[in-house]
Amino acid sequence: MKKYFLRRGPSASNVDYEHELNPQQYAAVMHRDGPALVLAGAGTGKTRVVTYRVARLIESGVRPENILLLTFTNKAAREMMRRAELLAGRNTSGLFGGTFHHIANLILRQHYILAGYRQGFSILDREDTKELFEACIAEIYQKDTVLPQGSVLLEICSLSKNTNRTLDEVIALRFPHFMDAVEEVTRIASQYESKKQSLNLMDFDDLLLLWKKVFAENDKIREYYSLKFKHILVDEYQDTNRLQSDIIDLATGGPQNLMVVGDDAQSIYSFRGAAFENILKFPERYQNTVIHKLTTNYRSTPEILHLANSIISRNRNQFSKELTAVLPPGGLPNSVPLKDIFQEAEFVASVLTDMNADGTAFDDIAILYRSHYQSMQLQMELQRRGIPFEIRSGLKFFEQAHVKDILSYLKVIINPFDEIGWKRVLKLVKGIGNISAGRIWDTIKKTDNPAEAIPEAGKHVPGKATEGFNRLLDVIRELKDAQYLTAPSAAIDHVLRHGYEDHLYNIYPNAEVRIEDIEQLTRFAAKYDSLEVFLSELALQGIVEPDAGGEEAPEGRVILSTVHQAKGLEWSTVFIIGMNDGKFPSAKSLKSDDEEEERRLFYVAATRAREALYICYPIVSEDWNSMGLLRPSRFISELPQDSFEEIRVEVV
Repeated sequence: MKKYFLRRGPSASNVDYEHELNPQQYAAVMHRDGPALVLAGAGTGKTRVVTYRVARLIESGVRPENILLLTFTNKAAREMMRRAELLAGRNTSGLFGGTFHHIANLILRQHYILAGYRQGFSILDREDTKELFEACIAEIYQKDTVLPQGSVLLEICSLSKNTNRTLDEVIALRFPHFMDAVEEVTRIASQYESKKQSLNLMDFDDLLLLWKKVFAENDKIREYYSLKFKHILVDEYQDTNRLQSDIIDLATGGPQNLMVVGDDAQSIYSFRGAAFENILKFPERYQNTVIHKLTTNYRSTPEILHLANSIISRNRNQFSKELTAVLPPGGLPNSVPLKDIFQEAEFVASVLTDMNADGTAFDDIAILYRSHYQSMQLQMELQRRGIPFEIRSGLKFFEQAHVKDILSYLKVIINPFDEIGWKRVLKLVKGIGNISAGRIWDTIKKTDNPAEAIPEAGKHVPGKATEGFNRLLDVIRELKDAQYLTAPSAAIDHVLRHGYEDHLYNIYPNAEVRIEDIEQLTRFAAKYDSLEVFLSELALQGIVEPDAGGEEAPEGRVILSTVHQAKGLEWSTVFIIGMNDGKFPSAKSLKSDDEEEERRLFYVAATRAREALYICYPIVSEDWNSMGLLRPSRFISELPQDSFEEIRVEVV
């Protein structure tokens, strides 16, 4: 069906802006010319402001094709343009809206020659990029050097481009495991760039780099677009990296009609390359910037906002603002010290059960944590009680590849006829694939004693895999020692420290996160004194088997998520677990002076809650080799006494 739009003059308005917006939103939407920074606190209607701003520009006579709207998802851009179209009552199809990469692609299709490419260039997705890196590794590989594989190289090179750091700087800061291979990584990266150019290929990072290159090196092109984009709006500006901010600077013309919208208090993605300085120093880069603060919160109770304001007030590097509530008063947030992670899981599960019985849907409750590994014990407790849950921070703990790898080592020790376990650990050896693993297993299974068949099975091992295969056999022989059969924690730690840790660093960009998961598994296994019992109980609880699936639970599912994944979302009730120094804030952040970002992360977690907030922390460490007391998070001790109520749970 055709859409018809009433054409109005620039002075006509289809919207009563003053009535539909609060005074702070109205001031931002009606901003005239020049640079503007809209500091949109949590739950203050950021999307509403951007949408109404676009509608207002169009109503005031700005043509849609003269507006550039940069967002972090194309879906967000489409939704904002759809709403603006309904508000303005006219077609916005000419408006340039989308992600940085989407807009870069549109521009580079027009100016590919200036970018050094031929017409019809292809864009590599992440999987294609990884494969091209692997091809370059094969051409340069030196046997005596341990090199990161494609997915890790992709991450190293991407961070280098987006943060304007050299490869050796990125490796030193984020991938120190490969400091001895800096020269080889540099050669591979150079080979990768040459291959892309010759094959007329761009990766995602090239789109931004070449957009910047075209604008920086061609004054007429830059001037053309600065005249075309009379108004530029940037959403989630606190999440931009240095490359993106450089592009915005180049794209902004003489009038500098640039409005950026974001919240410095929710800048939490430095690990992805986001530059907090972009939003903090925006008024310095753009003279005569008008700052609009949105502080009227429509999400949370006054008590939750009092706690949130208290959290963020401790940060020095920020724009000062204080959220105020529209909702009526509710209960105080709760601080809950608990004996250990086991009691923490039991407490959360019990409260969930009671809340659901009182009418709260499970899917209106979220449990948040700093790191994914912190959810392991909770997942097991929820599964044991039959409470439906959904993991937003990744796979369920025991479904993750690295956890299944570790358990496969243990399974073949207890049951040497475990075909699935054998094939999994065999394929961890570089050079052994499905075919070789199948042949090795076929030899092993023919005997009553698989250990005796190993030497014969070795003849099916490709030459390049011989060294790795022998290391695998050494680890398996060592695990058969009584000290490991009676101490699952020690067995897991032995596998990790004797080759598997290096495997993770070589294969995965987030190796440190996966190592944290495995270390959490060792802590959980500490309560068992038998490897066989440990594996049996996991199986009997359905932990190590995949879900059978089935229909969605009628009452929904409790959401389990890292705080990073939860940004932008909200729930009636939020539990934050694992609030201990060294966990939240993380130990790594305390060493690298990133405490303020960790505090912003806590602020984001607290502001996800609408009506109820529980802050939980264990007081006894579950570390398998050093039981001791844990310190509550320093962020809790910073809170004023009137901002929360402490709940005392009986310690058994």
